[in-house]
Amino acid sequence: MSVSIDDIKKLRSMTGVGLTDAKKALVEAEGDFDKALKEMRIKGIAKADKKAERVVSAGIVHSYVHGDKIGVLVEVNCETDFVARTDDFKKFANDVALHIAASSPNVVRPEDVPEEEVKKEEELVHAELKEQGKPKEMFDKIAEGKLSKFRNEQSLLEQPFVKNPDQTVGEYLKETIAKLGENIVIAQFSRLELGK
Repeated sequence: MSVSIDDIKKLRSMTGVGLTDAKKALVEAEGDFDKALKEMRIKGIAKADKKAERVVSAGIVHSYVHGDKIGVLVEVNCETDFVARTDDFKKFANDVALHIAASSPNVVRPEDVPEEEVKKEEELVHAELKEQGKPKEMFDKIAEGKLSKFRNEQSLLEQPFVKNPDQTVGEYLKETIAKLGENIVIAQFSRLELGK
């Protein structure tokens, strides 16, 4: 089956794979661009998970200021200076900073939420469940789900990405890792808001 060179180029630019891989994916999908893109993303995310073990010793600190009222600094690391200087990497860092400005996460990962905050939230959840008259034996199971949600809401990687709410920031990160071919880590961030 023949596929158009334009589709091959488009698939290559969207996924970061080589021309041969893009053509192969389109042929396997019988020319269905959306199906080929979906398959390439699935393969790319699987590769991204494998790259997560690799050392990240390069990167950038990116700044973003929104309307002179909110400022964000974010450190994004990758494996090489070559990738750190690419437009795609800089765009990713800017998108993350923009998301932080808009959504105000407190930590990078759910496990980064301080234990004392989790304990306070657990006490509030137990008080709420008691007030609602829920059976005591259900407290732990219900609290577990609510505490998981509490951690995720505060975590940058688990929040719906502000520019595409159909994916989380973590999924956008994996997509970028697959596209650029290197491990990428959002190391830390700081958000300042005027008057707060």
